[in-house]
Amino acid sequence: MGKLTAQSPGLHKTLGLPQIVALYVGAVIGSGVLLIPGLAAEKAGPASILAWLLMSILVVPMAITMGLLSARYPSAGGVSTFVRTAYGDRFGNMVGWFFLLSVPMGAPILSVTGANYLAVLMNWGETQTYATAALILIAVLSMNVLGMQVAARVQTIVVSLIITILILAVVAALPHASTANFVPFVPSGWLSVIQAAGLLFWCFIGWEAVTHLSEEFVDPAKNAVRGVMWSAGIVALLYFSVAFMTVATHSYGSGISAASLSVMIQLSLGPVGGWIVAVTALFICIAAANAYVGAASRIAYSLAQENVAPRWFGVLHAKYRTPIGGLLFLALCFVLVLSVLYFGWVDLAKLIELPNASFIATYIGGCLAGVRLLRDSKVGRIASWTSLIFTVGLYPFLGWSALYPVVIVGISLMWERRKKIASTEAA
Repeated sequence: MGKLTAQSPGLHKTLGLPQIVALYVGAVIGSGVLLIPGLAAEKAGPASILAWLLMSILVVPMAITMGLLSARYPSAGGVSTFVRTAYGDRFGNMVGWFFLLSVPMGAPILSVTGANYLAVLMNWGETQTYATAALILIAVLSMNVLGMQVAARVQTIVVSLIITILILAVVAALPHASTANFVPFVPSGWLSVIQAAGLLFWCFIGWEAVTHLSEEFVDPAKNAVRGVMWSAGIVALLYFSVAFMTVATHSYGSGISAASLSVMIQLSLGPVGGWIVAVTALFICIAAANAYVGAASRIAYSLAQENVAPRWFGVLHAKYRTPIGGLLFLALCFVLVLSVLYFGWVDLAKLIELPNASFIATYIGGCLAGVRLLRDSKVGRIASWTSLIFTVGLYPFLGWSALYPVVIVGISLMWERRKKIASTEAA
């Protein structure tokens, strides 16, 4: 390749609307569709489909906000970059910590989800299931030490598999649907529907994940918003269809909620359908965990460079130049979280509420950044204010998990104060 000149910028604008939609769908649809429809139905019963409908509508302005910010401020820092640009380093660093301290629980949840889909077919016990989950995390950590990345072609295959399996699951379940499964409609009260909506947020994160590619969008000011609108519609339709059929076939409860998609597709296709879903689920969870672990280890490195995290977070591998300090931190957290799950001290449905809360806090930060940075755009102004009101309104219904981001803020401020005192004493 020749040297870059003023006439030949580094990145070609090659991503048109279809490619942008595929990237967004791939970023948003993931492990949530394997896990959340069953857990939401278990929490709120048939009325959980109202929560899906509510989230499908309210997520649109949030997607538009992230799309507009991504087009204007392309950066691997994602939402933390938006917040830093709008409100300064302190708040940007806090959002970085929100993400970093979500992954130590989020990645084990992904690995256990993938392992559960195999466990249902193999009749595994807890030990075999969690041993498989641990192997998934070891594989992901190893890939990140070596600097391996999931290629765009592989990501396209993953997205195609997800969409195909979801359509197959919905169609195959149709003959087994029954209106009797919608009675009683609100078995746990209307509050459970709002609580389920909070849980559903896990399924709709990812709009910021395409940020680092926005420089390559063809006409980003136009296609970023069109891309999120199309993808939000596709994602909402797929999620709602799966959630509706999960309730209609009662493929949840009695310990099967975490593998509801497999249970649903086996109603018509038997063990073969279960294996198709299990292999796809494993693929989805490994790919998603790999992406999140890679991002979190780099955020750990970035925070260490900013001097707002322990110095060892910033250690790089001597040969591969990968952030092994951040990966070591994550590995230690994974051991702790898998142990907590294995010994039954916290169940999966409860644990997922913690990273879900910090992701919601991250999006509140992003919406606040949108309010300030998108003031000159009518669409951006309306979208950011709407999504801010929605996310802030949802936050109190998270229950005790709402305190987790508050704890993260406390840790961040304590570390900042400690470094300031140390710097003063050194001077």
